[in-house]
Amino acid sequence: MGIYLSSPKTEKFSEDGENVRVRYGLSSMQGWRAAMEDAHAAITDLDASTSFFGVYDGHGGKVVAKFCAKYLHQQVLKHEAYLQGDIGTSVQKAFFRMDEMMRGQRGWRELAALGDRLNKFSGMIEGLIWSPRNGDGNGNTDDWAFEEGPHSDFPGPTSGCTANVAIMRENQLIVANAGDSRCVISRKGQAYNLSRDHKPDLEVERERILKAGGFIHAGRVNGSLNLARAIGDMEFKQNKFLPAEKQIVTADPDINIVDLCDDDDFIVLACDGVWDCMSSQQLVDFIHEQLKSESKLSAVCERVLDRCLAPTAGGEGCDNMTMILVQFKKPILSGASLGDEPSASSEKLPASGASPGDESSASPADEPSASSEKLPASVDVNAESKPVECGSSS
Repeated sequence: MGIYLSSPKTEKFSEDGENVRVRYGLSSMQGWRAAMEDAHAAITDLDASTSFFGVYDGHGGKVVAKFCAKYLHQQVLKHEAYLQGDIGTSVQKAFFRMDEMMRGQRGWRELAALGDRLNKFSGMIEGLIWSPRNGDGNGNTDDWAFEEGPHSDFPGPTSGCTANVAIMRENQLIVANAGDSRCVISRKGQAYNLSRDHKPDLEVERERILKAGGFIHAGRVNGSLNLARAIGDMEFKQNKFLPAEKQIVTADPDINIVDLCDDDDFIVLACDGVWDCMSSQQLVDFIHEQLKSESKLSAVCERVLDRCLAPTAGGEGCDNMTMILVQFKKPILSGASLGDEPSASSEKLPASGASPGDESSASPADEPSASSEKLPASVDVNAESKPVECGSSS
């Protein structure tokens, strides 16, 4: 049977939810792939003032993606930086913590259990079992504080996953990304990439890979992995003389912080199974068109997946697909005036390329600062782009 089925599995796991801040819909579909390796988390109330959404695209197996869907948001909550209001630091530490947890004896047993159980299900059923609900957000049932330490015979999983996470607190949106899943915001109908696709040929990724002793062949790390950052993939993280962020492949996420305003329509988080078929602007335009006749957000997501599905196996449109659509309820609570320029800054993330979404031109508000590292234009889908100023007519 190979990596593709003789006919696609088009059954979808879909879900809708809302609270006082947001409403969301999501959908996932196995498609032509022989196995479903995507996972997701949608938690409207991570705490009383915070919502969490995440897409995890697995490769080489599904267990790491499922592990992250179950535990990553819990680790965001547990870090002391979160209690101090520093969500960016807490989510970065949570990404690294996934690798640490999977190396331990408890993680080893958990991965084995996840793989065991998940092998009995496929497609829609997996999504039903392993998409965390709101009750899983702030529980303390999974306390890893007394983990026994690394398993002597288990360096960690060779499979891995991307992680694209969006956390909303009041008027602030924090996006963390490792891999090539993507988060896009629609501001007055214009698409802006809030994450960068981490491909090995990017200069900053290539430099780290080579310094760590790896190589790039045919656009793949050591000739095999087509991502430069991921959770899991421990075979690329075995240099004991380097910190986690400098390994051949790292889980170190880019952190992008954006101030929201009433010009913002929605955000989309999706795996590359969607982005391989539609550009950021194409997807934003398609969603706006669908919302004219469909108010159920999960149904809009389903239409996107159906549009992306290839008619035959092979090429684009044959991957697993997962998409989360999050609408902001108006007015957005804001600590800043409407005229304030949204922050897209972080010490970890260089200022973005000059172009919004997938366009090649930019307004002055989109220009990177003089001290920022120059990134590829977002038409190359390897750059995040800074949203125009709230209240701007352009």
